[in-house]
Amino acid sequence: MREGRCKERAGWRALVWAGIAMVLLVPLVAMQFTDQVRWTEFDFAVAASLLVGALAIYELASRFLRSRRSRALVGSGLAMLVLLIWAEGAVGII
Repeated sequence: MREGRCKERAGWRALVWAGIAMVLLVPLVAMQFTDQVRWTEFDFAVAASLLVGALAIYELASRFLRSRRSRALVGSGLAMLVLLIWAEGAVGII
C-alpha cells in the first residue's frame, strides 16, 4: 500500500514540476507573437527562482508535516506569497 502512495505522489510531483515549466513557456511563446510581452533573461531567472524556490520549500515542509490540512495551509500560504511577489513584480514595485 505504501509503495502505491509513493508512486502516486511521484506522479503528482512530476506534474507540478512540469507545470512550472509550462508557466515559464507562456511568456516565451507570447514574445514570439507580440511586442507587448518583453521578458529579459533576468525576468525568466527571477520567475524560475520564485516558482522553484516555493515548490522546493513546499516539498521540504511536506516531508515533515503529516496531516493534509497542514500541508494545504503551507501550500496555500506559499501560493499567496508567490502571487503577491509576482503581481508586485509585474507592476514594477520590486
